[in-house]
Parts: sequence; structure tokens; C-alpha cells
Amino acid sequence: MAAWLLGIKTLKIQPYILPSLGPHDVKVRIKAVGICGSDVHHFKTMRCANFIVKKPMVIGHECAGIIEEVGSEVKNLVVGDRVALEPGISCNRCSLCRNGQYNLCREMKFFGSPPTNGSLANQVVHPSNLCFKLPDNVSLEEGAMCEPLSVGIHACRRANVGPETNVLIMGSGPIGLVTMLAARAFGAPRIVLVDVDDQRLAIAKDLGADDIIRVSTNIQDLDEEVAKIQSTMVTGVDVSLDCVGFNKTMSTALNATRAGGKVCLVGLAQSEMTVPLTPAAAREVDIVGIFRYRNTWPLCLEFLRSGKIDVKPLITHRFTFSQKDVEEAFETSARGGNAIKVMFNL
Repeated sequence: MAAWLLGIKTLKIQPYILPSLGPHDVKVRIKAVGICGSDVHHFKTMRCANFIVKKPMVIGHECAGIIEEVGSEVKNLVVGDRVALEPGISCNRCSLCRNGQYNLCREMKFFGSPPTNGSLANQVVHPSNLCFKLPDNVSLEEGAMCEPLSVGIHACRRANVGPETNVLIMGSGPIGLVTMLAARAFGAPRIVLVDVDDQRLAIAKDLGADDIIRVSTNIQDLDEEVAKIQSTMVTGVDVSLDCVGFNKTMSTALNATRAGGKVCLVGLAQSEMTVPLTPAAAREVDIVGIFRYRNTWPLCLEFLRSGKIDVKPLITHRFTFSQKDVEEAFETSARGGNAIKVMFNL
């Protein structure tokens, strides 16, 4: 059985015929699935950016479970292993894949991104090389949290976050928060989070932000807010990570970052923006973007195993895999408010 997205705000648990098990595949009994912002977009509008749901689709991609069957050529996993699943299957043939940038593969088949069925299901079949064994002290829920955490890890790698970089994070939603945890694990000595929502900022402070700043949605306040960010950071903003992706958040990041610093665009709220690019270029502020992640699961699991990152406080709501709970879970996640990560236990 699986949770099928049939139309706008219409999810139904219905039978799911699994693909056949190839020699390098494993069958996984899914035990934990988190709801992502992209899942909510699909649920509310049947699309997320240019990915449009045109036929019924199994939703979900943040997941972990237990191996139930292994293909004839699988050597690294056995029945009973607990695993976290990396949800994207790349072609492994194109120049991007061969260069190691497999997350940019044009042929990517990604759980719950149309037209590929996702993982909010009792079982899935997945390539064994995309299933990562969980350390004994890491739970299945934490295993599912490797997916959103991977976004933060990839962003920190792209922006070269380290022990000498003071970090500004725009947005304290789920991705802003995991990016903060990743930046701390990478050694960032000072991290400031900015948001429009006091409730979200309070959570960021509880999770270890050195400082928080509430801003408005009004672009007229930009200069004043940039000055406040710079004085709060004290020694200058070396790296800004925009985990929202609006005109105002990106403009703030560009203006607040020191000369010679870096801005990484993580959130993709707007496909086109009007931003002060020329002054940033004249200050040699580098701008990088990210799309999902690559080669992050081993590091995620090591951070969780060692205790350098604790994702457990991010899981605010839990639901079972019933028709009523599936509907309620997605409504809860869509409402936002005090919901950070909504998790299914199957």
C-alpha cells in the first residue's frame, strides 16, 4: 500500500505494485517518512516549480527502513539491516554523472518528483548503492532526516563553511534550521538567523543560533536591517545562505555579506529576482547555487552517530500510516506554524 496523490489536496492510501527486484536492488520495508516542503507544494498545487504532477503519483522521499530482500549481486547489505535511502537515481552515464555531479543529471529519477513514484509506502525497491546502513545509535527517524540534512551539508560544502567563517542564514524554516546545524558541525564559530516569524526564530535560538533577527517583508526596510545584521555579526558576514529565495532575502544576503565573501542560494521561492547584483560583484561577492545534494549520506550519518548534529528536536509531529493520519499530517505540515518536521511511523 502507498499514499497516492490523486489531485489537489487529495491523498488516498491505495495498492502499489512494486517494480521487480534487479540484481543490484534491495526491497526495503519503509519505517519512517518525513514530509518535505516540496511534498506540500505537490499536495497543495499538484506542482513544485517546473515539476508538474500529471497522473496519480506516490508521494514522499525522506525515508528510512529495514532491508527485506536483496538482489543476487548485492554484497554490502543483508536482510534486517536498517538503512537510510538517498531518493534520487541518476543515469550514471552522462558527463555530469561521470564528473561526480550526479545531482544535476537530466535523467534523474527522484522519489515523489513527477513522474517518479515516491516512498510513502509499506515497501519500495531501490538500488543498494543508495541505501546507507544506519549506525546502531541512530534511529530510523533520524535516518529519514538525512535527506533534509543533506541539503544543509551540500550548501555548507558549496559555500566553503568552516571554522573561520561567520555565517548568516536567511530563513529559519526546516531547511534553514538543518543548514544551521550543518554549519555548526562544519565549525562555523558564529551563526545568525534571520526570519519574519518570531516562533521560528525562537526555535532557531533553542537549537543553537548565536543570535536571531526578526525582519519585515518590506523591501524599504532593507538598508536598516542589513546594518543591524552587520552590527550583530560584529566581525563581518563571511558566508550568507539564503534558505528562502525571495527578492528581499537574496538582496539582504548580497548586501550584508562582506567584500570577498560568499552567498549561497538554497531556497528556490522565486524563479526570477531583482537583486543588487552589480554592487555585490564590485565587492567580489561570489554567488553559488545548490540543487539537492550529492555524496552526503555518509557524512550525515557520521554527524548523527558522533552527536555533532542532533536532528531529533526538529521532529515536532508524528503520525501513523492510516488514511486519516495521512490527510491530517499533510494539513499539519501545510499550515506551518509550530510544525517543523512532520514524520510518519509506518
